[in-house]
Amino acid sequence: MGRAGAAETTAAILAVMPPLTAGALVFFTSAAVLVLEILAGRLLAPYVGVTLETYTGIIGVVLAGISLGTWLGGRLADRVDPRRTLGPMLLLGGALALCAVPAIRLFGSLSLGAGPVAIVGLAAVGFFAPAAVLSAVSPTVVKLQLGDLRETGTVVGRLSALGTAGAIVGTFATGFVLIAALPTTPIVVALGALLSAAGLALWAWLRPRGQRFPGGVLSLALAAGVATVLVGSPCQYESAYFCARVIADDAAGGRVLYLDTLRHSYVDLFDPTHLEFSYAQIVGDVLETFRPPGEAISALHIGGGGFTLPRYLAATRPGSDSLVLELDPTIVQIARSQLGLRTGPALRVRVGDARLALADQPAGRYDLVVGDAFGGLAVPWHLTTREFVGQIRRTLRPDGIYVVNLIDYPPLGFARAQAATLQAVFDHVALVAPPARVAGAEGGNVVLAASDAPLPLRAIQARNAGRGDDDVVVSGARLDAFVGDAPILTDDYAPVDQLLTPAT
Repeated sequence: MGRAGAAETTAAILAVMPPLTAGALVFFTSAAVLVLEILAGRLLAPYVGVTLETYTGIIGVVLAGISLGTWLGGRLADRVDPRRTLGPMLLLGGALALCAVPAIRLFGSLSLGAGPVAIVGLAAVGFFAPAAVLSAVSPTVVKLQLGDLRETGTVVGRLSALGTAGAIVGTFATGFVLIAALPTTPIVVALGALLSAAGLALWAWLRPRGQRFPGGVLSLALAAGVATVLVGSPCQYESAYFCARVIADDAAGGRVLYLDTLRHSYVDLFDPTHLEFSYAQIVGDVLETFRPPGEAISALHIGGGGFTLPRYLAATRPGSDSLVLELDPTIVQIARSQLGLRTGPALRVRVGDARLALADQPAGRYDLVVGDAFGGLAVPWHLTTREFVGQIRRTLRPDGIYVVNLIDYPPLGFARAQAATLQAVFDHVALVAPPARVAGAEGGNVVLAASDAPLPLRAIQARNAGRGDDDVVVSGARLDAFVGDAPILTDDYAPVDQLLTPAT
């Protein structure tokens, strides 16, 4: 096409797509990419958990899609009349967005693991293609708007700014509003449907004479939409933070709470003193030995989950009072409706981030603080640092105890660092775990206890042995040897995910 023909084509396109419409289109598609990026965390969570590595993988994959899509979209716009491609491009982006949900559920069910390779692979399956196709819209629209080369900077700058604004709005709207109001699947379906409808409208508006109807792409969009609706979600309950399920145990009254990939809590509806999980039994050993049996205490619980330990405390030490700091209001609702939780003056729940709520607690208020909060397999990093542990110490009475449950795998880098952090704040620290775990030969739960007063180590060991367990209580020089040169976690340096799942 000669210069005169190209100028004629551009003038014709400008006549049917005014700058306001072009800007709105770039704004909308950029927002759509960020909506998908934010939702990706929730869609991947049931299969790979939610950690810093999960979001790192998602962001990297989406950025790669944006980069490739912008480059290829610009090349295509220089070679093919944008009026022929823009509508089908948007329709294809909508179809691929709809494909994300069934694709992730299909590949996620293959149990790929939770490491960086699995995270990046699963994110790529769901979100690379829609991010690339939708990002190709922006350079295509730029091509449509360049009617005068003397205004290239103005056109490119305006559309770039509108695309960035759309991304900001998509991020805020999804993170602050949509995820809190709706499950993930309906949001993806609505977004994919809007993109597809916009693509059909653009095709009907811009198509040159004789261009065929994009029936194949529309069929893909419809099939993806049907598959998204039909493919069952792994979640019974979906919140802004977790994919949750409650499964009945074979035992009468037994209920297991699953949060994302983690078998989080076991609750016996008829016997609150029943502690099924080994870590809960170890925490129970500490609860039963640091004060005379049956004596009422005041306890603060970091994380609620199934509320197993607050219920146990209320049953074994009548008159005790517990305050539970739980991030997710949906988890509280599940506990009330499915797990037998009854709140009142003796067992209160405060919903919100525990780090923020802890700052409001009075000094010297509690005999016991229990840490049992998880995001996936990892304790949220800001609940592991020396600064946070210092706030825990401030709320404890002089002989109070902080007991924390965590999960780690060989070489136990996180468990060692958490023990080092507790040693930097408290005078006495002990670790309780099976011998193979202490030796770094296996992974699983590790319980740490810390206090400024001597810990009841022999009593804890005796109760453990009385159940027939072989867990060992490690303190003093043995704990120092276990910690080795592990770093102290701080607000400035707390690579929890990397310590828990090392790249090697």
